[in-house]
Amino acid sequence: MNDGQQEDIQALTRGRPVAIVGAGLVGAGWAVVYARAGLQVQVFDANPEITARVLPLIQGQLEGLQRHGLLREAPADVLARIRTVGTLAEAVQGVAYVQESVLERIDVKRPLMLELDALLGPDVVVGSSTSGIPGSAFALGLSISPRVLIVHPVNPPYLVPVVELVPSPETAPATVAFADALMQAVGQTVVHVKKEVEGFVLNRLQAVLLREAWALVQEGVASCEDIDKTVRDGLGWRWSFMGPFETIDLNAPGGVADYAVRLGPLYQRVAASREHEAPWDAALIGEVESQRRLLLSEAELEARRAWRDERLMALAAARHGG
Repeated sequence: MNDGQQEDIQALTRGRPVAIVGAGLVGAGWAVVYARAGLQVQVFDANPEITARVLPLIQGQLEGLQRHGLLREAPADVLARIRTVGTLAEAVQGVAYVQESVLERIDVKRPLMLELDALLGPDVVVGSSTSGIPGSAFALGLSISPRVLIVHPVNPPYLVPVVELVPSPETAPATVAFADALMQAVGQTVVHVKKEVEGFVLNRLQAVLLREAWALVQEGVASCEDIDKTVRDGLGWRWSFMGPFETIDLNAPGGVADYAVRLGPLYQRVAASREHEAPWDAALIGEVESQRRLLLSEAELEARRAWRDERLMALAAARHGG
């Protein structure tokens, strides 16, 4: 990030820090995003055990970024801009922006919004990291409501840049404009979700793929590993650098309309053949769990997550020309 970008970020935040409320994996990832961009970050979690783990976790993430040439400063210099605090009031003191990353539950988010309503100054914006709960479910009817919106990342946000901005019916246009500018300034790719819908865009797309994947296992069509291969070594190759509409636009001689004429009926028949009302039942979950644990034991999950992040860093370095 060059000096001009640093100046833009400081101007946007008026030289004030940002707060992270909720210091789990997503909150820690957001702390890296903001500190890497030069911002001071104040981190709070109601669970002291999570708070105690967050700085060592972030240090490891920063060291990984440095190994892949994705950090322009020493990890210690970035980490020095992040501090943990003991209370919510201390976390939001003097900030320009709050990134809420607490549990994905309305009964947790709503009380937090009530607390923030009593603590925040009149110009502080709040972005919620919720994966699919609309802001209208927990952030309406408060003095801060015009300054609250969904700012949904992909985990880890310091490696996967897309972020969805979803205003509630009470979110002010200026709040969306500020969040857009802030996200772009810290290196994220902004997607504007124009109306509230559960799951937003990313998780609605993912939900359709996952529903079909589980159903194919349930029906004995293919194993978990072969379905993963289909995405990993098939669809994912193109999807790593282009989306579904561009993919089909290039997959027929006459472009997207030609593709729709040629293959639209097939996709319509596939969709009509599948009912999506049944939940993933215990037997199906047990079967998928059994197949996955044969490939990767529970004890190996943490190491595999670290492997995933290393692969993402290598991909990020390649995409940035590193």
